[in-house]
Amino acid sequence: MGRIENKWAVLQSAGRKAFIAFLTAGDPGLEKTEELIPALEAAGVDIIEVGVPFSDPTADGPVIQASSQRALKKGITLEKILAMVARLRRFSGIPIVLFTYYNPILSYGPERFARDAAASSVDGLLIVDLPPEEAQELRRFTDPAGLSFISLIAPTTDPARAKMILRRATGFVYYISVTGVTGTAAPDPGDVARDVARLKTFTRLPIAVGFGISTAEQASIIAPLADGIVVGSALVKLIGEKGDSIGLTEEAFSFAGRMRRAIDEACPA
Repeated sequence: MGRIENKWAVLQSAGRKAFIAFLTAGDPGLEKTEELIPALEAAGVDIIEVGVPFSDPTADGPVIQASSQRALKKGITLEKILAMVARLRRFSGIPIVLFTYYNPILSYGPERFARDAAASSVDGLLIVDLPPEEAQELRRFTDPAGLSFISLIAPTTDPARAKMILRRATGFVYYISVTGVTGTAAPDPGDVARDVARLKTFTRLPIAVGFGISTAEQASIIAPLADGIVVGSALVKLIGEKGDSIGLTEEAFSFAGRMRRAIDEACPA
């Protein structure tokens, strides 16, 4: 059992919901990202999504787009991110998912990427723009390497396609709670409850809800409806506003702690 599967098993046996946090690698700097991840873990984050900066992040809203541009200007590359994950593994066992577009992997080389990602102890991949019909060109390398392939399901995904996607999904399912890009709208609880219930008839994998949860209040409303929530743009916005100033890590820790408490209070074990 890998780190992702083990984390979900521990959470579910305790009757707790997962708190998944996203941040862009290299914003405001790679050393700061390396400092932020263990701080978020200490604050109660269960799984970290590490965003690989990309020049054309079409699924991301303006907040994450800006963070990607800042990271790219600092020369952040996929190779440097993998090296950072390897360093983190000396003292952190938090599951790490690379959130990326396919182009950086294609440029790196899919076979080489699978080998290096596994060697760096990356746990899973969430590739926004790689449809399941074309995923085998990468998964023929990443599946044997033990990397979970996290699938995205949107509100507009019809049942037949959802079933097809979920048949080969591993790790967990990322349910996109709103149409559009990240961080631009709030999820509707009724729609989330309906769609998550439908997806649970298709898969036994845990379902996490993201793309619109930015406050503790929203976290407390959405967390009871799924197995976990993803918070991204709100954290990335905080990081962007603080920059590399003194107190960023403490602010991120405090933010994550508020989210963790809201989830736990809304979903008592």
